[in-house]
Order: sequence, then C-alpha cells, then structure tokens
Amino acid sequence: MRVLGIETSCDETGVAVYDTEQGLLSHALYSQVKLHADYGGVVPELASRDHIRKLVPLVQKALMESNSTQADIDGVAYTRGPGLVGALLVGSSFARSLAYGWKVPMVGVHHMEGHLLAPMLDEPAPEFPFVALLVSGGHSMLVRVDGIGEYQTLGETLDDAAGEGFDKTAKLLGLDYPGGPVLAKMADDGTAGRFTFPRPMTDRPGLDFSFSGLKTFAANTIKDIQKQGELSPQDKADVALAFQTAVVQTLAIKCKRALTETGLKRLVIAGGVGANKSLRESLQTMMKKLGGQVYYPRLEFCTDNGAMIAYAGAKRLEAGQLGDMSEQVSPRWSLDNLPALNHSETT
Repeated sequence: MRVLGIETSCDETGVAVYDTEQGLLSHALYSQVKLHADYGGVVPELASRDHIRKLVPLVQKALMESNSTQADIDGVAYTRGPGLVGALLVGSSFARSLAYGWKVPMVGVHHMEGHLLAPMLDEPAPEFPFVALLVSGGHSMLVRVDGIGEYQTLGETLDDAAGEGFDKTAKLLGLDYPGGPVLAKMADDGTAGRFTFPRPMTDRPGLDFSFSGLKTFAANTIKDIQKQGELSPQDKADVALAFQTAVVQTLAIKCKRALTETGLKRLVIAGGVGANKSLRESLQTMMKKLGGQVYYPRLEFCTDNGAMIAYAGAKRLEAGQLGDMSEQVSPRWSLDNLPALNHSETT
C-alpha cells in the first residue's frame, strides 16, 4: 500500500509518500519559522494561510520524488489533531478532497502518534513494548506503548512543555525566535556549575512534569545578574547551560523512573526536543548503565513532518481503519482514546 501523508498541525507543512513494502519513498517539508519570527511566536491565522499556499507544490514535489502518480496512491493520511484548529482544517480539507477525487480511502492521524512511531522509519526499529518520551514545544509526556494504538499515558506536563520552556527562556535571554535550538547551541559555551537550577518534581513520586518554574527561576537569575550590569555573552551561555542541564536531568530521572515502574528496557525519544544533543547523550549513557536500548528518529523527523503521518496512516489504513468525510479535526485529543491494532497488523 502506498500512502500520501500530510502534516499541518502548526507551523510546518509536511508531505511524504510511504510504501508499506518499499518504505519511505519521499518527503517534502516547508518551515514557517521566518514567517513568524517577527512576532516572536506562531500566529495561527498566518500559519493557516501559508499551509494553503504550500500544500499543492509540496504534494507535487513528494509525488515526483517518489516516482508516483495519482494512480499509484492507495490512500491519504492527514493530521487530524492535536494542533491549531485552523491549520488542522487546512490539511484535513485538502487531504479529504484528494481522497475523494482520487477515489481512495483516507484516515486522520493523531499528531503525537506520528511522533511516537517516527523511529519506525529507520532500522533498527524498536520492538513493542517500550516507554516513549514525547517532548516538543507543546507536549511533554511519558507513554507506555504495547502496540500501535495501545498507549497508556504514564505522566505529562502540568504546565509548560519542555520545548516551550526552552523557547521562553531563550526569549528572556534576548535570543531570536525560535529560541530553543539557539539556547541549546549557546549552552555549549556555558560554564558548568556557575548556576544550579532546580530539577522540578523529581523529589516526589510520580511521572508528571512541570517546567514553568524553571522559566521563572531563569528570569530571577537573569535579574540578579543585571543588578551588577548588562548581560554578557558568557552570562547568557552560563544561564543557557544551567537551564538545559536542569531540563535534561529532569527528563532523564523521569525516564528512569518510568522504566523501573514498567520493567521495560526499551526507550523511544520523539518530538522536537528529541534532537537536543545533550538529552541524547544523557539518555544514551543512562540506558547503557541500565542494560537497555534507546531509539530516536533521525534528526529531520524529530520536528513535525509528513513522513511520520504517512507511516502511521499507512499502518491504520492497512489494518482497515478508515476515516470518513464527516470526521472533525480534534485540536485536543488524548492518545489514550485511539483504537488499537493487533500486533500482527503492525509488523
């Protein structure tokens, strides 16, 4: 089965073609970072309009690069939620129109399921069951995964997500949007130990996260420095390192706790923050000590992309889980409510 996948949940337009026998055949992506940079964050109306402009050329590009024509496509998958409602409606309307015109089935995919399954696009792919850490600008959660659609949320953020914390702290440091990746790079030049930030919610039982307090701690630290004078590049690097270290160690502590509680030895990291070099190194070291394995998507599939949607959609279409034209987008949508596939259907 050959599936066209479409992702428009936020500020990236992604299109890909996935074949259940040949694997990923093509993927095309357009980021709206420059469009939103002047506003310091995503403007939903501008995001929706830009998806409209970019979808047709990206679909054409993905089809051409996969040596596919309309006749070769057996199904269409699109991001149904969660995400910005306007952006989701653009992708939903476009995908359902294609499916109707091409007379092929379509299915709406959960955005976080796409991220969770992104490591399956490469070899070696993780085997079920495993614990997944989903960390992005809008989500931070730990999930037990026993199969596609067999998800149990173990813990989630109570306020800011990890990626959101990175971006907000970067803004406090005066860094350009999107600041998270810039802050992570700046941390490479930081002085270890100059500042020590708290590891929130690690001194109590449970697997939930909270990162808003770290942002406040960073703000107060910056104010204290400014009492002595203007922030220097080294000051910024030191704050960046302290913040990143606190987030990474907090995530590592929670991951270890989740693995211990579930008795599992496989850990999957997905989402935009999964591209963070320090986080990858920390979790790799931790899993080696635990005698387990950690899996990541390739860097280009950590952020939003059409490939993960095409893969997840192909698995559901292949199992006979079809969408219909009355389907509504779901800006808020729990992973725990997704229908499961049999293990035999996921291989």
